[in-house]
Amino acid sequence: MGSGGDVVADGEARKIVVAVDESEESMYALTWCLKNIILQQQPQNLQDALVLLHAKRPTVVYPFLDKSAYLCSHDALSSLDRRDNEMACWVLQRAQKLCLQHEVKVETKVEEGDPGDVICEMVKVLKADLLVMGCHGYGQFTRAIMKSVSHHCVQNASCPVLVVKMPK
Repeated sequence: MGSGGDVVADGEARKIVVAVDESEESMYALTWCLKNIILQQQPQNLQDALVLLHAKRPTVVYPFLDKSAYLCSHDALSSLDRRDNEMACWVLQRAQKLCLQHEVKVETKVEEGDPGDVICEMVKVLKADLLVMGCHGYGQFTRAIMKSVSHHCVQNASCPVLVVKMPK
């Protein structure tokens, strides 16, 4: 790390990936990143590459043993897929609006799959210098039942991970 908390050597642009979803924690992490990392860069003529990444969970369909009881029609699946695509667009538009308020240009990516795996794979593919993500702040009991995406990324990402926790 360079001086001043830079992730890469002084004088080099950084590639920063911010994982975004529909949560307030995610948008808080993006805002924190913009104010404390992107806009604090030195020198000012050096532009970090900021990538907004949304991991869209795949639609899971469980077939029944009795084929006549199969409840998901093609129309229902199409409707679910359309809803997921609309949610991804809404999340990215919301995140881009925050970036525009700070006059920061961004690239957006939507990938489908398990969020933890997708995020870790994309930071590797993008050769990210830093991954920024929000923290939902679930307790140990909830985290034991539900998979923590931020914990998975801290353990498996190929770059440093900054988990931003919202103030209480």
